[in-house]
Amino acid sequence: MSPRKRSAHVAENVEDSGDMSVLDLPELTLECILGKLSPAALSTMAGVCSSMRERCTSDHLWEKHMKDKWGRVIGHAAERDWKSYLATTKDSSLATFSSSKSKKWIGVLSCVWPISWLKGKINSGSKAMNPLPNDSTMSWYQALESGKFWFPAQVYNRENGHVGFMLSCYDAEVSYDCRADTFHARYPPHGRRTIVIEEGVKWDRLRAPPVDTPAHCLHVSDCLNNLCPGDHIEIQWRRNKQFPYGWWYGVIGHLEPCDGNQHFCHCHLSDTVVLEFNQYTPGSRWRRALIDRKNHREEGSETDGFYGGIRKLKNEDEISKWRQLWPKDSLE
Repeated sequence: MSPRKRSAHVAENVEDSGDMSVLDLPELTLECILGKLSPAALSTMAGVCSSMRERCTSDHLWEKHMKDKWGRVIGHAAERDWKSYLATTKDSSLATFSSSKSKKWIGVLSCVWPISWLKGKINSGSKAMNPLPNDSTMSWYQALESGKFWFPAQVYNRENGHVGFMLSCYDAEVSYDCRADTFHARYPPHGRRTIVIEEGVKWDRLRAPPVDTPAHCLHVSDCLNNLCPGDHIEIQWRRNKQFPYGWWYGVIGHLEPCDGNQHFCHCHLSDTVVLEFNQYTPGSRWRRALIDRKNHREEGSETDGFYGGIRKLKNEDEISKWRQLWPKDSLE
């Protein structure tokens, strides 16, 4: 085709496409494009028209974003609290992205699609858009992103790595600070201490609670009969009966008469189980503790604290995480 004919052909096609819209794309193509958009872009596209809103707010698109960003820190307790929040609140206005971001994304998308595609059906008598349902995954994502929703999680080495909490993980309520990409953590009161709020908690110090046991309740151990030297564990510990439990990392050790030779070791047959916390120096009163395998509930004293339920760690990722948090210097 000659340059003159090619130019005329392109002009004719542009003129013919004047009434086209992004909604004229094949359904599968449009779905694929929306699946690649970021949360900000999806929120923006949801404001184009009622049809796009229905597509861009669908749960299946937002579930992927929820899993990718929040999956490591959101657990069953957070889901329960979110449902309770929905049941008690009447406020349906959750955080939305600003109009400046909307204009920005419209501009970006217009580089890919003619602006007539985006505007084609906006002014064609579309009905007013329904408000976003509070129980949608998009609403939950935006509530988390805005920091309005405080949710239960656990924080490693609380209070900025305070020496008294090294290699422990405590329950807290946290909210997200999107500007700093960190969290505020609100710890329950310990004894006579007031509520402590820590700011600037990074993502790598948070986890979803691995069990549903509340912080003041004893966890029922289901691994006591199977504990052997070398097993990695987390055990509940609290300073006194007024304190909530925290989860502390340790390993199962050998009894005093045993030299650790695996061919002659019978420690796994004893009713006494040795707990070792090797972050403490040898000789420290916090280094070792003994519990009764058969009758263990809560053991300890007001001097040395109280040891509660035990979780045996079988996931290598959990063990690796504790190793990453290991203090540079041994604790007294």
